Amino acid sequence: MNKLYVGNLSPSVTVEDLKQLFGERKLPVADQVLLKSGYAFVDFPDQNSAIKAIETLSGKVELHGKVIEVDYSVPKKLRSRKIQIRNIPPHLQWEVLDGLLAQYGTVESVEQVNTDTETAVVNVTYATKEEAKVAIEKLTGHQCDDYSFKVSYIMDMDAAPAVQAPRTRRGGRSSRDQGASQPGPSGGFGSPRPRQHDFPLRILVPTQFVGAIIGKEGLTIKNVTKVSQAKVDIHRKENAGATEKPITIHSTPEGCSSACHMILDIMQKEANETKTTEEIPLKILAHNSLVGRLIGKEGRNLKKIEEETGTKITISSLQDLTIYNPERTITVKGSLEACCKAEVEIMKKLREAYENDIAAINQQANLIPGLNLNALGIFSSGLPVLPPAAGPRGAVPPVSPAGYNPFLQQAPEQEVVYLFIPTQAVGALIGKKGQHIKQLAHFAGASIKIAPAESPDVTERMVIITGTPEAQFKAQGRIFGKLKEENFFSAKEEVKLETHIKVPSTAAGRVIGKGGKTVNELQNLTSAEVIVPRDQTPDENDEVFVKISGHFFASQTAQRKIREIIQQVKQQEQKHQQGAAVSPQHSK
Repeated sequence: MNKLYVGNLSPSVTVEDLKQLFGERKLPVADQVLLKSGYAFVDFPDQNSAIKAIETLSGKVELHGKVIEVDYSVPKKLRSRKIQIRNIPPHLQWEVLDGLLAQYGTVESVEQVNTDTETAVVNVTYATKEEAKVAIEKLTGHQCDDYSFKVSYIMDMDAAPAVQAPRTRRGGRSSRDQGASQPGPSGGFGSPRPRQHDFPLRILVPTQFVGAIIGKEGLTIKNVTKVSQAKVDIHRKENAGATEKPITIHSTPEGCSSACHMILDIMQKEANETKTTEEIPLKILAHNSLVGRLIGKEGRNLKKIEEETGTKITISSLQDLTIYNPERTITVKGSLEACCKAEVEIMKKLREAYENDIAAINQQANLIPGLNLNALGIFSSGLPVLPPAAGPRGAVPPVSPAGYNPFLQQAPEQEVVYLFIPTQAVGALIGKKGQHIKQLAHFAGASIKIAPAESPDVTERMVIITGTPEAQFKAQGRIFGKLKEENFFSAKEEVKLETHIKVPSTAAGRVIGKGGKTVNELQNLTSAEVIVPRDQTPDENDEVFVKISGHFFASQTAQRKIREIIQQVKQQEQKHQQGAAVSPQHSK
């Protein structure tokens, strides 16, 4: 991942010339420099320094009369689905980036890379290598707010040719099988464990205490990692000149809490020795999508944690969020022990919210087969990076049944959906000066309008969404997510909304079925409530309403199934009309 290709070198360039150049540019002097005729391969210690080398050297530096080129060294067989995009404007919204990436294919994941650069860097994995190739061609040099994207392939180890099956060891298990069962926390091998989702604790510490946390020759931080059994990353180079630095702690919940306690203790002792009078709060970083569920309806969750731990908790403003900073700061004030108790409760809530989102993504594999939620990005205002859906122990998601793929129709038609949201949620959906609803419409590729209130005291407002099936999924998904984020539903309460779609009056009977059989099957299949009101008068287009109530996935599945029924009815009517047109010729 961190091996770079340095090209367009003069024949007179030596290894020492390259090392001297790296030193002058304050790049780590690479241990491995393999010099060939006209080019070289250089190993850098980490991705951050590799990115810095590409950004500072490629096309910008002349060596022995020639401008050198620098990029990742990726063998052709490993150039597949993974690409890296650099020089992204730091203020760019996730919705805009998601929409841009989705234009070129199905995006499986987008990971932001922590770098020293002012601009943002992301690693993107597409579903196929063809999509990644198109993305590189289209996004290289893409202009966005006076910034020009730079795009490279990065190694895709999944694309490596399969190796021959290794010889089995004693006991009949192959070495691959041995590797599938990694040691657990106890260090013993057992049966393969279900996948554990790593959810690190991220905290902010004052820059003045970073030296004390690391300690002389790194002894203090080594002791923290040894005692807590946690991996602790101190991002010293992030945000040069900033008064605070982030620390990421990877471990079990108990390990994260132990490391956090030790770091707070180190800072407190350092403050006492340096006679710092200012209080040192605990500052936890959390993704915006999770914070709403931490706060709870009317702030109940936060108040409960404050009361139980004897702390004062505040959360940073939404206004500070950008693509480069999707996290909010949770500041906890109180005694050291009180702050540590609060950390345990705060992280418990955040982990619970994260696991719920993972479960929702896994659930979509069953409810709407073949759909990649990361690509559609309905969680992207919240979680930009979520692992792909996988069943227990890495099971492959079920294949879509024959004939049913909700969005791969021959020519996606424009659909109109009427979604009803709480009246008090209208402001949150519109956003400041209409910014949120505009971004949402742009991201989804849909028209989104809020119908005027029929009277001043209505409890619900109608949102009219017009777009293709995929646009409907994106737009509705984001609206459901927004209501959850803004606490219009409690942490444990699912967002359930009512949706109306119009169907031809001739298809209404088919939706109901004989004796209500079809509509009952529909409800059992989707978990949504489906009602076709009786005694409706068809409108000017000879259409009537079908009402659908349920959580997001239930509603989506019901909508797609009803659209299928409509399509079947239309096809039968067309066949009937064609048959009627042909029959007079046969009678002659």
